[in-house]
Amino acid sequence: MANRLADSTSPYLQQHADNPVDWREWGEEAFAEARRRGLPILLSVGYAACHWCHVMAHESFEDEATAEYQNEHFVSIKVDREERPDVDAVYMQATTAMTGHGGWPMTCVLDHDGNPFFAGTYFPDQPRHGQPSFRQVLEALADAWQERPDDVRRTAEQVREHLRREAALVPGAVDARTLDQAVDVLAGEFDPMAGGFGGAPKFPPSMVLEFLRRYVGRPRPEGLDDEGSHRVRQAAHMLARTVQAMAGSGMYDQLGGGFARYAVDRGWVVPHFEKMLYDNALLLGVYARLGTDLGDRIARETAEFMLRELRTPEGGFASALDADTEGVEGKFYAWTPAQLVEALGDEDGAWATELLGVTVEGTFEHGTSTLQLRHAPDDPERWARLRARLLEVREERVRPARDDKVVAAWNGLAVSSLVAAAQRLDEPAFLDAALAAGTLLRDLHLRGGRLRRVSRDGVVGEADGVLEDLGCVAAAFVDLAAATADAAWLEPARLLLDDALARFRADDGGFHDTGSDAEALVARPRDPSDNASPSGLSSTIHALVSYAALTAEDAYRTAAEEALATVSSLMARAPRFAGWSLAAAEAMLDGPREVAVVGRPGPERDALARAARALPGALVVVAEPGASGIPLMRERGEVGGAPAAYVCRHHVCAAPVTDPAAL
Repeated sequence: MANRLADSTSPYLQQHADNPVDWREWGEEAFAEARRRGLPILLSVGYAACHWCHVMAHESFEDEATAEYQNEHFVSIKVDREERPDVDAVYMQATTAMTGHGGWPMTCVLDHDGNPFFAGTYFPDQPRHGQPSFRQVLEALADAWQERPDDVRRTAEQVREHLRREAALVPGAVDARTLDQAVDVLAGEFDPMAGGFGGAPKFPPSMVLEFLRRYVGRPRPEGLDDEGSHRVRQAAHMLARTVQAMAGSGMYDQLGGGFARYAVDRGWVVPHFEKMLYDNALLLGVYARLGTDLGDRIARETAEFMLRELRTPEGGFASALDADTEGVEGKFYAWTPAQLVEALGDEDGAWATELLGVTVEGTFEHGTSTLQLRHAPDDPERWARLRARLLEVREERVRPARDDKVVAAWNGLAVSSLVAAAQRLDEPAFLDAALAAGTLLRDLHLRGGRLRRVSRDGVVGEADGVLEDLGCVAAAFVDLAAATADAAWLEPARLLLDDALARFRADDGGFHDTGSDAEALVARPRDPSDNASPSGLSSTIHALVSYAALTAEDAYRTAAEEALATVSSLMARAPRFAGWSLAAAEAMLDGPREVAVVGRPGPERDALARAARALPGALVVVAEPGASGIPLMRERGEVGGAPAAYVCRHHVCAAPVTDPAAL
């Protein structure tokens, strides 16, 4: 018999609709029930593609005896972290503070005011490796609630006070030295053997890579001393080594394109197989902007994967693909030598086995291997043919489940990166997909001047967007305006940025993650660090900078500068968690350069546009003479009857050029 989650719009919550646990959605009704029965609240947070969420559900939430005890002693709430990132952020902060680490599934126990007095992540169904079972945890917490209420109250108050004390954000100057310091810190954390930063597990540092790309490519007309030259070479090496390592790794889907969530090992061999939209959107942008053959290949394959496997009928992009099929993680993606031979024949199978690093022992589990492409094939045409055949064979397997809700922020990231891929690869289908997703965000998610967080099957949810939604979607609208020279996209971008400045801004010039009129939680979320996806602060800074560049409205530029100043210390000391802010700072240090390419369509204008778009962090608009809807294009014309490019910084423009080399 289905519980209260059966009517939820969240695919993750619907996964738990048949649990014997009497789950409720987050809301006042659940808290009122807890007060009525005098019970604590058990809050469980996860997401649809989360492997260990599935494991804990199967072991504990589907177990009748455990569920019976849980229903008797707790009021249980299930939250989709992707649908309610505000709730997730507050209790993840508590979990990290109380345990020293975080992750999903997240398990918190709360008092009737929402204050946590216990927090953890995954708990097994039996005691294991010194960890208590979930049933033991439930029994201890129920006993503490009944027998030691003073201890519970004291712990809850201490955690509440911790959550309410915001991390001190002391604004400071952001200049070239700040970015140099960030590169020095990154160099100390870089893995010279395998690329990337730190050890296992290893996450794709997409936002840091975008910063390094801009840092390396920033024009420095004043020249560099020996120390500066060495630093630029270090940055270039970290960028090149990491993008190459990830592209050839088991974390990258060598058959279908697209990246898994992270690698469980230092060498990028075995991934955690879920595929998230935000990872693929961000990495698509990185590879599309590299300007190399490798970048072009990975960008094309990743964009094609997104259009093929994540696109929804409404034109948006689904949140994720699951890691598991038929209850086994990675089963869809892993291969044995025998399976390759069966699919390709003896000779081709043996060749592919060697090329892709598939071994008899297996690099993954149960004798299976992930597919790696650590070096270019000696016969590219043969590999292309075999790759297509293996993809056909893999399509006959049971596919991973798809979380098909459309998250505004992540779709905004997808739009911006598809625009970059369309321009680099001269692929109109990618721009069409970006326009369709942008249209969905504008026409469905914008309601009464407010942005909604999620939609599904063309129906928008009730939850308001958080800051990352406003920032990522506003940036996407600006990118569409620049890509199409259509000023109609600027108005919804302005609407979102004005809303961010009105409801989300903090007294120090930074931003809160929720609006001033949002549901009051134990603490108001405010996390300026970039993690799996850009923070609300950094994504909003990007949007403010690009909007100001297109419109010449300095108030938005000033707001970006003030917000960036609040994370100056974070950028210099912990750059791995400030990559998107650093990328924005790079653009601002270089202007950003605003390039208006004006001319009749044709090869000459296309050559200028390509040269302009190669400038890291530049904002480029291409239009015919007379286009004036976008302020950057006003009073620009051809020169001597030839297409011309106008390069401006801070409202000061150089003389127009007609030669791509001069540009």
